[in-house]
Amino acid sequence: MNQDLNWFAQFSKTTELEFLKRRPIAYFCAEFALSDTIPSFAGGLGVLAGDTVREAADRNIPFVALGLYYYEGYVCKEINEKGEIIERNISSKPEDVGLIPVVDTGKNRITVELPIADRKVLVQAWKWQKGSVAVYFLDTNLPENDPKDQKITNRLYDFDKETRLKQEMVLGIGGVRLLEKLGIHPSIYHMNEGHSAMLVLDLIRHEMNERKIGFVDAKNRMSQHVVFTNHTLVSAGEELYSNDLVSALLSSYAKEITIPIKDIIELGLVSESDIFSMTMLSLRLASKVNAVSRLHREKAKGIWKDYPMEQVTNGIHIPTWNFLRTHDTIWEDHLENKRKLLSEIKRINGVAFGEQELLLGWARRMVEYKRPFAIFEDIARFKQIATKTGRPVRVVIAGKAPPGDTKGEELIRKLQQIIRTELSGIVVSLPFYEMEMAKLLISGCDVWLNTPIVGFEACGTSGMKAALNGALPVTTKDGWIDEVELFGIGWILDSDTIHKNVLDVLESQIIPMYYTRDEQGISKQWLIHMQNGRELIQNQFSATRMLRNYIETMYVKVLEFVQQGEQDDIASWGR
Repeated sequence: MNQDLNWFAQFSKTTELEFLKRRPIAYFCAEFALSDTIPSFAGGLGVLAGDTVREAADRNIPFVALGLYYYEGYVCKEINEKGEIIERNISSKPEDVGLIPVVDTGKNRITVELPIADRKVLVQAWKWQKGSVAVYFLDTNLPENDPKDQKITNRLYDFDKETRLKQEMVLGIGGVRLLEKLGIHPSIYHMNEGHSAMLVLDLIRHEMNERKIGFVDAKNRMSQHVVFTNHTLVSAGEELYSNDLVSALLSSYAKEITIPIKDIIELGLVSESDIFSMTMLSLRLASKVNAVSRLHREKAKGIWKDYPMEQVTNGIHIPTWNFLRTHDTIWEDHLENKRKLLSEIKRINGVAFGEQELLLGWARRMVEYKRPFAIFEDIARFKQIATKTGRPVRVVIAGKAPPGDTKGEELIRKLQQIIRTELSGIVVSLPFYEMEMAKLLISGCDVWLNTPIVGFEACGTSGMKAALNGALPVTTKDGWIDEVELFGIGWILDSDTIHKNVLDVLESQIIPMYYTRDEQGISKQWLIHMQNGRELIQNQFSATRMLRNYIETMYVKVLEFVQQGEQDDIASWGR
C-alpha cells in the first residue's frame, strides 16, 4: 500500500492531475453505499462505488459521482428476528439523511428535463460531499411531474421493467444534463456497470449540436471519453429490455436529439434477437472496458470476443473496513470484535455462542450459484463435527434475496427450516444485512466461507474485508481469490466436490489449528495466518491500489485523447 501512496504523491505533481482539476472524472452508478441511512444501495456494486468515492476523496482526485435517490430504498426478502421471511426496505427523505438540495446562486432548485415516452420529466438533485468528491443523487419526486413519473426513482432496481428503463434514462441522460447545467465538463465518463449507458447518447447529442456534425462522427468522438466497468457475467445481472419498450420510452428522446430510434436500438441489440441490452450498449459506446478480476476478464473473453477488456481487480477502502489497531494486537482486537458480534447474535436470536468457540461466517446475496448450503449438504456429518466435545463449531449466516427472485426467497425459506429443525443452537441467521451488520460480521467471524461455483463471481470483496480483520478465508478459487496463493492464509476448496471437501478441510485442518493453543490461550499458527491475510489485503487489495490501476490503465489513455482534442481545437480556432 505504501508503494501506491507514493505513486499518488508523484501523480499529484503531474499535468494530468492539473487537467482533471479543470475537467474532472464523472463516475456514474445505479447505487452508492455511503451509509445505512441513505437508501441508495443493494449490495456489492454499491459498496464498491462507495469505497471508490471515499478513496478518490482521500487521494484528492477531482471526481464527481452521479446516482439516483430512492425514497423507498431497496426492497428485498430476508429473515427477521422471529425467523419469519419478510419484505424489507428503508424509506427516508434526502433532507433527513444529510443530503443538501442542489440550488443556484438564488437558492432556487436546479432541475433538468428529459422526454420519457410522451411526457417531459423534471429531475432534481441532492448533494453529498467528501473532500474533493461530490455525489449527486437525482430524483423525479417533484410536484410538477405526472404522479406516475414522480415515482420513477422510488425503488432501487424496481421489479417493473418499464420503471427500470425510466430510471436508467434519468441516471444517464439526466446525469449528463445536470453536469452541463452545473457548468461541470468532465474529461472522463466512467460507467460503473451498464445502468447509465444512455449518458453517451446525450454526449453524442451535445457533440452534434456543438460541432454541427453527424451521428456517427459524434459517436466516435464521444466514445473516446467513456470507460465501462463490467461486473457480471450472469444473465440475471444484466439489464435486458424488449425493443418495443425501448422504442416506446425513447422515441420522443430520439426525435429531440434527431437520431432515428432504430439507430439507438441497434446500438444495444443482442445479436440475432429483439432484445436490447444495456451491457451491449455500454460495450459499443465505451473506448475502454475493464473486468474486475483476472478470472472475470478471462471468462468475459469467451462471451464478448469482439470487446477486449482490461483488468482492474476490485479493492476495498481500508479505513472504512478496518477494525483492528495494529499488526501486533490482531488476536485481542479480533476477540473484542467477536464479542460484539456474539452480543448481537444473542440479542437477536437468544443464542449464546462462546467467544472461544470457532465461528464461521457466510454473508452475501441469496442466489444459487453462491451455494449457501455447501457446508450443510451432509447435515449429519456437519452436526457430528460441530458438536464434538471441546471443539465446537458455530455458524452465522446473513443474506437477502433480490425483489421478485423466487429462487432466492426459497433459499431463505429452506435455510430457516434447516436451522429450526436440524441445527438449532449451532447455526444462526442475522437480519438487516446492511453496512453496519456487514462490519460486525467481517470483523467478528473467525472463518469466512466463500462457496460460489467457480467462474460465476466477478470478484467478490467481502472476503477481502474479512481477511483484513483477521478472518481466515475458506473459499473456492473464484473471483479475486484466483489471483493469490492462500498457503499460510486460508484454504482453497474444490468447487466440484465442495460439499465433501469443505467438511474434510474443516475437520482435518481448520478445527485442529484453531483449538491448538499455547499457555496464553493463543493459537500461534492461526495468528500467523491472520497476520498474513491482513498483510495481503493491505498490500494488494486496497482501493488505493484499485484507483491507481484505474488511473494508469483506463483514465490516462482517455486523457491523452481529450488533451489532444483540446489542442487541436485551439489550433483550429487560431486559423
